[in-house]
Amino acid sequence: MATVFVVANQKGGIGKSTTATNLAGILSKEAKTLLIDADPQGNSTSTYDAKIEDVATLYDVMIDSDKLPITEAIQHTPNGDIVASDPLLVKAEKMLDGDVEGFYRLKDALEELDGYEYIVIDTAPSLNIILYNCLIAADKVIIPVTADAYAMQGIRQLYDTIMAVKRRQNKNLSIAGLLLVRYAGRSNLERDTRESIETSANEMGTCLFKTVIRECVKTKEAQEQKKLLIDYAPKCNTCLDYLDFAREVVNQ
Repeated sequence: MATVFVVANQKGGIGKSTTATNLAGILSKEAKTLLIDADPQGNSTSTYDAKIEDVATLYDVMIDSDKLPITEAIQHTPNGDIVASDPLLVKAEKMLDGDVEGFYRLKDALEELDGYEYIVIDTAPSLNIILYNCLIAADKVIIPVTADAYAMQGIRQLYDTIMAVKRRQNKNLSIAGLLLVRYAGRSNLERDTRESIETSANEMGTCLFKTVIRECVKTKEAQEQKKLLIDYAPKCNTCLDYLDFAREVVNQ
C-alpha cells in the first residue's frame, strides 16, 4: 500500500504545487510515485506537461457517474506519472452534494491502485469536498507556509478540519509537518516569524520541518520549460533544499 501525502494550505499562492511537483519528482527517482492534481487551476498538471483535453482526468475518476478506474486516468509523462486536474472539478460541490459516498470517491479509487510506493496530492486553496476526499484518502498532510506576518492565517481552520477528519473518517491521518518555503532568513521579521511558526506547529502536535526551502529563479524557469527542477537545475538552492526535505519526509 502506497504512502499518501497531501500538500495543503487554504491560502493561495503559497507554493503548494511547487512543493507537490518537486516532492513527487524527487521521490520518483527512487520509487514508483504518482502525482495527483486535485486543484482545478492545474498548476501541477501544467508542470508535468499533462493533457486535460480528450483524456481521462481526476474529474472522471471522482465526479463522473461511471466512476472510471484511476488506472485509466494515469498519464505517463517524461516527468513522471500523474492524474491530471480538470477545470470541471469546480463543479464538484454541487455534483456531490447529497451523495453519502461523495467524500470517499478518492479513497475508493486509490484502494484499487497497486504498484506505487508514494502518492503525492496537490490541492486547491479551499476547504471543499475535494479537499475532504484528499484528507480521507491520505496518510500525512504537508502544510507549506511562508515566513510573513500572515503565515498562520487560516492554518488553524485547516488544522481543525484535519483533526475532524481524523476523528470521524480517517484515524490514520496525521500532519507530517509545516514546511517553510520561499525563505531567505535575512530579516529579523523572517527569523521571528519562523520561531512563531515552530511554536504554533508544536501546539498543533506536529513540527516545523528542519529543512527550509530557499527561492531561486530556476524554479520558475523549470516550470515554464515543463521540466522537473531536479532535471533542469539539480544544483540550485531550491532543488538542494527539496532533496533534503524529501529525505526528511521519507525518514520521518
